[in-house]
Amino acid sequence: MNQAPRHFLQFKDLSREEIDYVFARAKWIKDRFKRYETYHPLFDRTLVMIFEKASTRTRLSFEAGMFQLGGSAIYLNTRDSQLGRGEPVEDAAQVISRMSDVVMIRTFEQTIVERFAANSRVPVINGLTNEFHPCQILADIFTWIERNGSIQGKTVAWIGDTNNMCNTWLQAAELLDFKVHVSSPKGYEVDQAKANITGSAHYEQFADPMDAARGAHIITTDVWTSMGFEAENEARLRDFADYQVDGDMMRVADKEAVFMHCLPAHRGEEVTSEVIDGPQSVVWEEAENRLHAQKALLEFLVVGRVQG
Repeated sequence: MNQAPRHFLQFKDLSREEIDYVFARAKWIKDRFKRYETYHPLFDRTLVMIFEKASTRTRLSFEAGMFQLGGSAIYLNTRDSQLGRGEPVEDAAQVISRMSDVVMIRTFEQTIVERFAANSRVPVINGLTNEFHPCQILADIFTWIERNGSIQGKTVAWIGDTNNMCNTWLQAAELLDFKVHVSSPKGYEVDQAKANITGSAHYEQFADPMDAARGAHIITTDVWTSMGFEAENEARLRDFADYQVDGDMMRVADKEAVFMHCLPAHRGEEVTSEVIDGPQSVVWEEAENRLHAQKALLEFLVVGRVQG
C-alpha cells in the first residue's frame, strides 16, 4: 500500500531533523550545479505549478529547478484552466495528482492549499499564500547557514508588516531555536493563531524598530502592502512610514549583520537603496538560493532521502 504523500504547506510541516537534511542536500546539489555536473534524481517526473498570484522568483526557481533535476514542469494559472471557472479544488486535486508527481501552488488563502493537499495523491508545496511563505524562509535560512553556520541562538529582526513572511519566520524560530524581534505599528502585531505558533518564547514585539534591530544578526523586511491587500495601500503607507530599514538601523545591528528581503522591493519605502544595494545585503544570494533550496525540497518530497 502506498504511503500518504508528504506535503510542505507551512514551515513546521517538516521536523527540525528533516529541515537540516534539506539544507545539507541543498548545499550538495548547489555544489554540483556550480561545477556543471549533471544530476537527475527526478528524471521522467513532472511538477505541476498552479498560479493564482503573480510570480517571478517562484515560477523561475521551480521550473528551472525541476528541469535541472531531470524532470519537467507544467505551468497552470486560474485564468486559463478549469479552476478559474469554478471547478472545486478537491476535484482538481484528484485529477492533477493522477497526472503528475508533485504540485506547487501559489494562491491566496492557506485553506486552498490545504484542501488541495487533502485530496492529492502526490506531494503539495506551498509556493506562497496570504498566511505563509515557507519556501522563501527555507532559502533565507540556507543563505545564512552558507555564510555563517547554524542559525540556532541568533536573532532575526523583522521590521514591518506581520505578513506571511513574518509568520513563517516565527514558525522557523520555534523549530530551529532562534529569536525573532518583531517591530510593527499598532494594529499590525503578531497574531499567534494566524502564525500557528505555540507561544511567545521565540519572539519579542517592539514598538521602536531601532530597538528590534539592536544587536540582531539578520535584519529583514517585506513590502508594506502584500498582494491581495492593495485596497489598504494608502493607509499602510502612512502606518509604516517610520518602519523603513535604513543605514542607521543596520549600524545598530550586530557588526556582521546581513540584510534580507524576499523581493520585489520598493526602494524608498520599506528599505533604502543604501541598504539593499549595500555591502550587508544578501538579497541576490537569497533569490538564487530559492533554486537550490527548492531543488533539495523537491528531491526529498518526491524520492525521499538519498545518499550523496
